[in-house]
Amino acid sequence: MVDETDEEFELPRWCPEPFEGESIGSYLVRFRSQEISSMSTIGSLSRALKLGTTLGRWEKLRFNPSPSMEEIEIFCNYIGLAVEKLIPTFPAKGRRTTPEPIRFCASCYAEATYHRLEWQDKAIANCPKHQEPLLHQCPGCERPFSIPELLQGDQCKCGLYFRRMAEHRERFQRRKLAKRLNRQTH
Repeated sequence: MVDETDEEFELPRWCPEPFEGESIGSYLVRFRSQEISSMSTIGSLSRALKLGTTLGRWEKLRFNPSPSMEEIEIFCNYIGLAVEKLIPTFPAKGRRTTPEPIRFCASCYAEATYHRLEWQDKAIANCPKHQEPLLHQCPGCERPFSIPELLQGDQCKCGLYFRRMAEHRERFQRRKLAKRLNRQTH
């Protein structure tokens, strides 16, 4: 008996390679958005590959339990990507990352629109390249970011462009300080 919720997937003729420093969440969103991809959700592919919820966890940057080499190999074999190209999209053993909030450097984003793994490192508050504080919410409307939103559009729902958020960083920091002071006085 065939489960009607499962989808049939054709092996892509090519797949995108991860960008330097790209997070697995970013890579999976890019892979899923390719015209050659016939899947509607990453969960459908994960189930078809008999990986359960693994790919969905990876897309959300949730690594508990840690990705196994067997899971990575199953996915790479399916999409035709060398395992050694996908490994750097995961945090190195011992590296502490946080899945939420999704953070990014607007200046890096303006240079290349993909999510970097290092932005989720718990020990990093500023972009290593630009020395700017990492943003975790829109300075305009204070909505938290999501990786699909960053990759599939060029602006927040409030209309503020992601690549221009660095220009609004100071306003964001002033607003945050004002809220903190307001809480302390009440």
